Formats: sequence, C-alpha cells, structure tokens
Amino acid sequence: MGTGEDLISVVIPVYGCETCLDELSKRLKKTLEEIGSEYEIIMVNDGSTDDSWKTIKKLSEENERIKGIDLSRNFGQHHAITAGLDHTSGDWVVVMDCDLQDRPENIKELYGKAKEGYEVVFGKRIVRQDRFLKRLSSKMFYKVYDYLTDQSSDHTIANFSISSKNVIESFRRMREQNRLFPLFIKWMGFKTATIVIEHNCRKEGKSSYNLKKLIILATDVIISQSNKPLRLSIQFGFLISLGSFLYGLFLFIRYFFLEVPVQGWTSVMVSLYFIGGLIFFNFGILGLYIGKVFNETKGRPLYLIQNKTDGFHYRKDRR
Repeated sequence: MGTGEDLISVVIPVYGCETCLDELSKRLKKTLEEIGSEYEIIMVNDGSTDDSWKTIKKLSEENERIKGIDLSRNFGQHHAITAGLDHTSGDWVVVMDCDLQDRPENIKELYGKAKEGYEVVFGKRIVRQDRFLKRLSSKMFYKVYDYLTDQSSDHTIANFSISSKNVIESFRRMREQNRLFPLFIKWMGFKTATIVIEHNCRKEGKSSYNLKKLIILATDVIISQSNKPLRLSIQFGFLISLGSFLYGLFLFIRYFFLEVPVQGWTSVMVSLYFIGGLIFFNFGILGLYIGKVFNETKGRPLYLIQNKTDGFHYRKDRR
C-alpha cells in the first residue's frame, strides 16, 4: 500500500473510552504496519473522568510510537483534535474517534485513495450505527447550517479522515475558539475525496453530545461561520414593520372613510407584545455575535496541556 517513506500520524481525542484504548491501539498498530509506513499515534485525553490517561501512559510505555497528551480539563472534542494536530510530525495525518465506531482498518483505504493525488480523504458513513435522535439531529444541523451559510454539506461525513501535511499546517493557522474540524477542512478548499466506510456500533458508553450540547455546538458553529442570521433578522423586522404600517393604513381608511370605529385594545396589546418579543429576539442574536467577538478578542489559548508522555521524543527530527 505505501512507499515505506511516509510518516503517518493518527490523532485521537479521548473522552470516557478507557476500555477501548487497548484494542484500538492493537488494531492501529497492525493496520499501520500493514501499510508499510512509519507511524505515530497521538492520544489526547480531553479531561476524561475515568482512567483514560493512566491507560494512555501504559500504552505509551509499551510502544514508543504511541504518544499521549493530557489536557488540564475538558476543552471539547474539536479543541482536543487541535491539540493533537499541533503536535503531529506526519506526512499524512489521520483523525478518528476513540470509541471504535471508526474502524482502524479503513485507514488503509483512506491512505490508498489519498495517494491517488488527493490532499484530503474523508470516510463516508452511509449506514450510521448511532441512535435515531443523534442521526436526526445531525441531519437537521447540516440542513440549517447549509441554509445559513449557503453551502452544501454531507451529514454522513464526520471527523474520520486523512489529510496531507500541507493541509494540517494550514489548519494550524486557524485559531478560532469555535471549531468544527470537518467544516474547517472543507473551507480550505484543498482537493478532497470521499470513500464509503463501515460504521461500527459504539463499544463503550454513550456519546457525550446530548441534545443541549448539540444545540450549543450548532449555535456556536453557525454564528462563527455565517452572519446570515443577522440579515434574516433585519429582513424579518422590515416585514413586521411593513405589515404594521399596512394594517395601520387599513384601520385609518376604515375609520375616516368607512366610519368603522376601531374597537378594543386586544389587537394593540397583542401587537405590542409581538413587537417587543421580536426586538428582544433580535437583540439576543446580536448579543450572541458580540459575545463571540468578545471571546475571540480575549486571545486565550485553545487548550492547556497538563502532561505529556515521553513518546514525543520519537522522530522529533521530522517536525
């Protein structure tokens, strides 16, 4: 499959999947050795509450090509991915999840496709082994995201991918606080391909993305990638104002020309509450954007590292 000259880096954000790591490392080792290239495996412990870091250190001691990064707290999956990518040395870089839903064996196919002349190859999960609610929320998110950003996305594509060193170096220059790895890669515009892969059932636990976190993530990503909600709020406000003006003109004509009195305050109060709610809604959207600008201007680091394993001394010359 490979030339034997490329160094392949595998970046894995780890959260709450301690019992998967041993099997994951064995299957990765077998697959990468079959490719015939040198490799490094970077596991980023994203503030796991279990003994994931202890397991990562043990695996690193057993295999010098396995490296571990321990973040000071839980920064989120995509910040953990960024931490791993910031420490890669590879000519090609694989990003995958730790729960074995992404099959390590598919790396051979990703790498083979990339060597055909592509800078990025994503795994496409036609049949997802996730709960119905997660599949539905993912599809809905991309529908809304595409509408608000005027793009076309594929909800069957997640993090599992391989990218060239050039792509990863470009990714490292993007330091926004609100992050979503596949969307950043797509935005860059490098030559990209997809291959159909098998999506496995989760080996342990459940996804850390509950409905609340998914809504927060969707809001953050959309606001960071598009100002269309602001334009829509302006258009909606204009339509309400136009409707109010026309309704007022209608009442004026009825009263002065048709001598039909305007009765009661119900319509007036309903209109006031409606307009008041609309104003607060628009202020809320504006406040979200201002809040995101405030967070970006702080200039805080995307993550903080508490510890690293000794494995980072291996192939340091390739940096």
